[in-house]
Amino acid sequence: MSATAKADELLNLARSRAPADRERLLLSIVDLCDAGESANSLMSSGPIQALLNSIFMSLVVEAERDIRRRLSEKLSHAAWAPSALVNVLALDDIEIARPIIAASPVLKDHDLIRLLVEATIEHQIEVARRPHIGPPVVAAILQQNEPAVLTALAGNDTAAVGAHDLAVLVKASERVAAMRSPLTRHPGLTDDLARELYVWVGQALRQSLIGRFRLDSAALDAALGASVQEAHGGAIETEAGVTEVRIGEREEMERRLIAKLDMSGQLRPGYLLRALKERKLSLFVAGLATLGRFEPSQVRSAVGSEHPELLALACASVGIDRSVFPTILDLVRELNGGKPGGGPEGARRARGAFGPFEPNIAGAAFRQALNPG
Repeated sequence: MSATAKADELLNLARSRAPADRERLLLSIVDLCDAGESANSLMSSGPIQALLNSIFMSLVVEAERDIRRRLSEKLSHAAWAPSALVNVLALDDIEIARPIIAASPVLKDHDLIRLLVEATIEHQIEVARRPHIGPPVVAAILQQNEPAVLTALAGNDTAAVGAHDLAVLVKASERVAAMRSPLTRHPGLTDDLARELYVWVGQALRQSLIGRFRLDSAALDAALGASVQEAHGGAIETEAGVTEVRIGEREEMERRLIAKLDMSGQLRPGYLLRALKERKLSLFVAGLATLGRFEPSQVRSAVGSEHPELLALACASVGIDRSVFPTILDLVRELNGGKPGGGPEGARRARGAFGPFEPNIAGAAFRQALNPG
């Protein structure tokens, strides 16, 4: 069929109000996307472009999900596709939107930034993964500061990530563990940023950084160990000698200590018992919150409640053994004015928090109990 005849057929279908003809029109356009340069020429012609701009939007809105999905896949590389249509598909369900977001040449920086502001996290992640996104889009992702989207950007080697942008990503990896592995492989990583990243990653990734950059691992490990020891000691040294730190400073040191232990893979359940034996209740609270990925306020509420089973659920969720919990409960009560309360009966109830179920179930139950709404 000639291009003129094909155009006439499409126009005739467009004039029809019959649902079957509307579906045939969409499917015909989908098929044309596979027809190569002749189809591109036809679709770029004046009458067809007018057709697309006038009725395509309503057709797509009314179309079945499967047709929208097929249309998205076919139009994902079409430079002639109407901008309004492409943007509608980009905002559709993520399975429909994904091909368009990933590849459509019609989407410009301002369209992608709009998706970052208006669309779901899944859409934003696809924007961050899109090849060759430009500086404005990268800046918008960094400003949004959404962990999952930052992680996707960290793994996008083709994005226009400048030196300052990469430094922001490395800094964010202190709190977003998933970013660390892709950042160790990022082509823009410098020696200085590698040294900063070294502090947050585990042993395997440290070896990767050492192999890629000329890092003095012994010096870095010594510096890290010294800072951990300083935080753990709870004191600072001045010209006059060792001076006790104020409570706020001690808590900040403890927070930094727990963060460093966690990021280096050294924070384990046994450390919580050690903190209590050293009479450091706040260190125990910070460590339990970090291991369980709880809010510190949730752990503090459990520690100060009349229900020791709450503390037991939190401990069970991080892998503390049932046989160890009575010792933990006694130490916490000793350091916390008898709280959590409940006496021997409360201790008996608490033992029921240790099974038989998986730690993640205990963690979910703990969160639900602290946030019932």
